[in-house]
Amino acid sequence: MENNDIALSDKEFSNVKSRLLEVAGISLSNAKRTLVISRLSKVMRKLSINSFSNYLEFLDSPRATKTDKQDFVNALTTNLTRFYREDHHFDHLISHIGKIIAQKPRTNAAGKPRLRIWSAGCSTGQEPYTIAMCLINKYPELKRWDFKILASDIDTDVVNKAAMGIYPESELAGLSPERARIFERKGDGTIHIPKEMRQTITFKPLNLFDPWPIKGPFDAIFCRNVAIYFDKPVQDKLFAQLGEVLAPDGYMYIGHSENVGRNSTQFSLVGKTIYSSLKSVEKSQVA
Repeated sequence: MENNDIALSDKEFSNVKSRLLEVAGISLSNAKRTLVISRLSKVMRKLSINSFSNYLEFLDSPRATKTDKQDFVNALTTNLTRFYREDHHFDHLISHIGKIIAQKPRTNAAGKPRLRIWSAGCSTGQEPYTIAMCLINKYPELKRWDFKILASDIDTDVVNKAAMGIYPESELAGLSPERARIFERKGDGTIHIPKEMRQTITFKPLNLFDPWPIKGPFDAIFCRNVAIYFDKPVQDKLFAQLGEVLAPDGYMYIGHSENVGRNSTQFSLVGKTIYSSLKSVEKSQVA
């Protein structure tokens, strides 16, 4: 423990875990104790609170603002991501969207071809920007479509950072020259996402544990390395809800250590952590 960290008793740790589960559906393991101490100590020092018990009491008091309560969640969420992570997902997505373009796509009220993708748990934005860069680079005609990507995360800090579309140049490490060329280099050690890619994405804070102001249908949903933070009942509920907003011919992409569990009645595994909606099977049988 660092000298400026605040001591955390077993009871206090249990109460922190209970609160996070209650407000965000996130289940913390005992192995996260050091993380809790380190991250929340920083928040508590800013508030001049010197014990976890007092901090939890403060969060339940009228003195705590919405920002104070959000800071608790932000401090305990993990945001590990990079551009083109699990790149086989993006290869599959490119193929999927190519088939939509070749067939008669859904249209909006004005008759314009419609395409919707959701990055649920977008972190600092590398995932939705990769989606946009892959698809617009491969299919320039999407610029004329009603093409939108929803990018959401429970952590308001990372959502705000993601919306800026600015990253350190070190993010290019490991990318091929073809992929790296898409980014705009500013000569100050940063890279920027091109405007045409940024314009396709709407970043929104969203707690997946709360009711969703989202109807869909989405042609593809990325929900990768999100369910691992939930217990099994919450995971089942999450995947069931995702299945309901996924288009009949849509695909869902999840993390390498995740599976849809009992919701396999809604999904069919078609590739490594790639699931198709079984609505498409029902649709073809009716047809």
